[in-house]
Amino acid sequence: MTNENQFTLSDHDEATKTLTEAVTGKIQYLQTLAKAIDDQDDRQVYELINSKKYSDEILHARHGAQDTENEKLVEDIQPKISAFLSQKLIQYLNEMYPFFYFEETAPGNFQFYFGNWWGRRLFGTVDVLNVEFHFDKREYEKLSKAFELEYENKRLNSDAIERLSKENERLQSLIDSQDERDQQKEKLRAQIKAVSQEKVMPWESSKQRESKQKLVDQLSHLTELDEEANDAYRTIRDNEETVLALSKEDTLIGYEKQSIVSKFGNFENFEAKNKTLYRDYIANLIAAEK
Repeated sequence: MTNENQFTLSDHDEATKTLTEAVTGKIQYLQTLAKAIDDQDDRQVYELINSKKYSDEILHARHGAQDTENEKLVEDIQPKISAFLSQKLIQYLNEMYPFFYFEETAPGNFQFYFGNWWGRRLFGTVDVLNVEFHFDKREYEKLSKAFELEYENKRLNSDAIERLSKENERLQSLIDSQDERDQQKEKLRAQIKAVSQEKVMPWESSKQRESKQKLVDQLSHLTELDEEANDAYRTIRDNEETVLALSKEDTLIGYEKQSIVSKFGNFENFEAKNKTLYRDYIANLIAAEK
């Protein structure tokens, strides 16, 4: 009689074969990676750690082979792989982007500055495993905007500097016209006093109040200008410091623009190079193998 509680086990021989093949596949993957590292074959290392990207970018295969399961085996040592791959990559980047200065913050981790001049900007980080720049968004947008403004014959901070300069002219005028306002206030006070003391008929009292209020409003406006003038010296100084900082930034961005134009011809070519960096670098590694 058959025991209904007994379940059927899968064929043990088949399970053994499947497991052996899976383990062998992982061992072969790791052995291939180890050999590529030992041979200093950076190209193959890139292919092994990200088969999809390599297939898409280099082989241009629509349905390229992916080995994501085996690639997971080395996820925990990615920092070490990055450190290994960084030597040749940074050398390549130094040649292609001579205006970027790279700084290793940890093994395999790099940030880079734009230029070697005083006040240079920290411009981003390098993704060694994917051969990508991660630009500082704010700094990159400033550079991009500066190139756009060339068509208007402007620099990045031209409008802000002009606005602050005009504001300082207005504030200085307030300071210079203090004596004139004092005289106007004296006249207004005298007029207010005269209107207040003037005897009028009851039906004219409304008109008298309106006349007095207009004079009071004028006096209040002059008093507000006096208060603004009292703070004007500090505001002018602050504005001058801001203008100086903006001018320095325009100068630095000018250096950056010159560097890009000197190497790439224009900003569009620079951006195009950034987009094809992985493909170009792998092609460089392939060429070096021949």
